[in-house]
Amino acid sequence: MEVIVWIGAALSALGLCGIVYSIVAVARAKRANLSDEDLRARVSAILPVNLVALFVSMIGLMAVIIGVMLG
Repeated sequence: MEVIVWIGAALSALGLCGIVYSIVAVARAKRANLSDEDLRARVSAILPVNLVALFVSMIGLMAVIIGVMLG
């Protein structure tokens, strides 16, 4: 069951990297002084990345919990 814990930790780390990427990308878009429409378009393009990263992180944390409970 140790393998499940390590896989879950890797997935959580991958999800965290995606969340950090989306935070940085939105901060760059805000600093670019874009028009309101362009800013909305850029943020809406980043939103799916953020949602996938949150999902991957959640799956990783669930795997860690399952691995700890089984092991």
